[in-house]
Amino acid sequence: MRRYILTGTPGAGKTSLLHGLADLGLPVVEEAATAVIAQAQARGEDEPWTRASFLDDIVGMQKARQLAAPATGPVQVYDRSPICTHALARYLGRPIPPSLTAEIERITAEHIYERRVFFVRNLGFCEPTSARRISFEESLEFERVHEESYRAFGYELLDVPAAALADRVQAVRSAMGPPGPEDPAPGVLTMDRP
Repeated sequence: MRRYILTGTPGAGKTSLLHGLADLGLPVVEEAATAVIAQAQARGEDEPWTRASFLDDIVGMQKARQLAAPATGPVQVYDRSPICTHALARYLGRPIPPSLTAEIERITAEHIYERRVFFVRNLGFCEPTSARRISFEESLEFERVHEESYRAFGYELLDVPAAALADRVQAVRSAMGPPGPEDPAPGVLTMDRP
């Protein structure tokens, strides 16, 4: 089972890319942080990210979703991972909770995720939502922190540059194929521009 991660700055189009890959028949796992925020806001909690247990809640959902994902094919695609939660903790200036440390140790020891991660680059803007209340400038800082966290844990980042969604989907899907002479150079995906 090859489990690929999509990561990057908020508003970069990861969820649209994930849905495009699902449309191609790949099993996908949605982002946990957005679900944790949506569930809390549905209960009337406007800013759940200020709660002390916020990071623990994300880690718990990420782990539960990863363990529950049916291993029915050779590939799964994840919108974010516990490494993203590490970046979120750093961005928020919070200590790394023991639950996150334990989960990163587990995914490392068990080789859960592919070491090549798809880093979805920003689109030049960041539209606010109820779960995403940061400016474009703040999102760029968040993007930088994500890069640092993934590199610190030994992951290789494959850039997914801004482009039409169909081009991004095709480039990522192609890069998931078995290694061979037609694979893109490490660190950069090639795609036709519209």
